[in-house]
Amino acid sequence: MRRATLLLAALLACVPLSAASRVHTVTLGKAIPVKLPVGPSEDKTLDIAVRPLIVDGQLKDYTTGESHDVTDREFVVRRAYRINDSLSEEAHKAPKWLWQRGGWLLVDRKSGKATLLKLPDFDPLYSQVSWYRDYAAYCGITSSGDKVSAIVAEIGGKKPLFHKDLGKNPTGDSPDGNCAAPVWARQPARVTFVPTGGEKFTIGISGRFADEMPDNDPDD
Repeated sequence: MRRATLLLAALLACVPLSAASRVHTVTLGKAIPVKLPVGPSEDKTLDIAVRPLIVDGQLKDYTTGESHDVTDREFVVRRAYRINDSLSEEAHKAPKWLWQRGGWLLVDRKSGKATLLKLPDFDPLYSQVSWYRDYAAYCGITSSGDKVSAIVAEIGGKKPLFHKDLGKNPTGDSPDGNCAAPVWARQPARVTFVPTGGEKFTIGISGRFADEMPDNDPDD
């Protein structure tokens, strides 16, 4: 009886060790130049590059732009995907694929898992996200599409750390056109927004709290 108990304990002990010993390989492949349709009528194109996200030698997804290391285990990168632009009467033809830019993926190098982040009011066409640590700063657009706001969010947070209304959404054909990508600085941690047609302002970050700094010049 004692021998059987010891044998069962040894087998159970081997299970988590075997599962934990598996090492996943996560890489971003070679950049591929593609055309991104832009404008209200999508009659213009923008040259971008996409890279495959490869996990254990298998294609997991496509990405675009630079990645950002959040920790030594996790990184974020923007997702890219192809959407079928064929009409119903063209069903007999080969699909007409168009490249699109999506949201941001949080990729775990250890588990190989890629999770789509939920960034408040993030707009795939107009929002330019700047990363620092696990903070994301960008100009978001409300679901109605008529308002622009400055947002600072933290990965895993349910609500933005900071939200400021910047007024009406300016129209235009250019993607990423509502405001330039916010600029981060440290000691103290802060991010500066430069909205279109407005004055720049700086947000100070302290842990899970963020507020507009009285001195709008981040160099002082």
